Amino acid sequence: MSFTTCPKIHLILFAMLAACGDSGQGPTSDSDATTGNGTDATTGNDATAGNDATTGTAADPGTTDDPTTTAEPGTTDNPDEPPNACPLAEVPCIDAAIQDLSLHDDKVSDAEVTSAQDGADWVSRVDASAGGTMGAATNPWVYLRFTDAGLERVDLDDVAALESGAWDIAAKRYGIRVNSGSSGPSCVTVAAPAGDYADLDAAPPDAEFAPEDYYDDACLLQEDGSGLPGSPAYRMAGWWGYTGCVTTTGFPYALRLADGRTVKLTIEAYYEAGQDDCNDNGTMGTGPALMTWRWSFLP
Repeated sequence: MSFTTCPKIHLILFAMLAACGDSGQGPTSDSDATTGNGTDATTGNDATAGNDATTGTAADPGTTDDPTTTAEPGTTDNPDEPPNACPLAEVPCIDAAIQDLSLHDDKVSDAEVTSAQDGADWVSRVDASAGGTMGAATNPWVYLRFTDAGLERVDLDDVAALESGAWDIAAKRYGIRVNSGSSGPSCVTVAAPAGDYADLDAAPPDAEFAPEDYYDDACLLQEDGSGLPGSPAYRMAGWWGYTGCVTTTGFPYALRLADGRTVKLTIEAYYEAGQDDCNDNGTMGTGPALMTWRWSFLP
């Protein structure tokens, strides 16, 4: 018996096939633009249910496609550019800086950095000792950024830092420099307002901020006038003095970060202990370059 001779049976079978095809098990269109495999990503390939809509495979429970791991407090091992960062610029006089600042491409600082809140301020402890006076020339700078969770170390070697906007400020012994101009490719700038740290409650005028600029057009190092040879004229060079030991001036600084926020900062101590005795009597403290920084974001 054929369908042509039994039209009623033909119609009945056609209706049954149509009902099966509308059962919710098949695709809603001939081809699926998201998966390219004729399946509907909303039925059985739902990205919200832990499946990858682009591959049609399920994600491994307890894992993530993002390889970034959570760093220990006070550090980051994900030195990506911060949000809203300015376009990176080429750093001038790199060859001179590598020599003058003892920069290295084979070491990353593992210096301890901790932060604790003190009222509206953060008090951060920074190990900028770089292996002591004798080891400083062969050890790297410690790179740091200001965050809402405190001061964090950014794990970069010195040469990589010359191409990175991930850090705001770097320290090594008594040298402190920010990421701009002669020092780095970002646009962190510094102002040195008069007065006391506690009285600085608003950002200085834009015209007072300036990038690092310690090389002339011939890439000759401009020194800070401290009398110590080879000491660059960093924008924050005025934080210290020397009277037989490293004294702290208490000068406040304002730093305009790449994301537009402003930080006020003062260096409270260069030594782990004995800073007041050094400032008052010229007596050497203990734990040199185990520094204390006080800072906060300005409104």
